[in-house]
Amino acid sequence: MTQVQVVGLYVHDQDEALAFYVDKLGFQVHTDVRNGPYRWLTVQHPDQPAFQLGLFVPGPPVHDEATARTLREVVAKGAMPPLVLEVDNCRAMVDRLLGRGVEFTQEPIERFGTVDAGFRDPSGNGWKMIQSRR
Repeated sequence: MTQVQVVGLYVHDQDEALAFYVDKLGFQVHTDVRNGPYRWLTVQHPDQPAFQLGLFVPGPPVHDEATARTLREVVAKGAMPPLVLEVDNCRAMVDRLLGRGVEFTQEPIERFGTVDAGFRDPSGNGWKMIQSRR
C-alpha cells in the first residue's frame, strides 16, 4: 500500500453535495461518471490532488432499500464520525464560508492550543475545521 486514494461520504443528493463541496468549500470535481443509475462522484481539495472525497448515495447495487434508508437517517442525524479540515486561520475561514452560505454548528473556539469550528454538509456529515499549529 502506498496511500489512501478515496474516502467516501454518504449523501442524500449528489447534485446538492456537489454544489456544496465545489461552490461553497472550493473543492474541485475529480470524477463524475455514471453506470446506469449508479454515479461515481468524487471531489478533491485543490491543494491535495492525490486524495479524493467520494460523494455516494446509499442504495443499489451496494445496499438494499432498507439499509439505504437506515444509512440516510444516520447521516442526517449527524451520527457519522466527523471529518477534519486543516486551515491557516479558522476565524477567517469561518467568515469566508459564512459568506458562501455554510451553516456552522459550532462557532470558533480556542482550545488545545489551536482554534476549531464545526459545520455540516447538506446531508448532515459533520466537519471540524482546525487551525494549523504553526
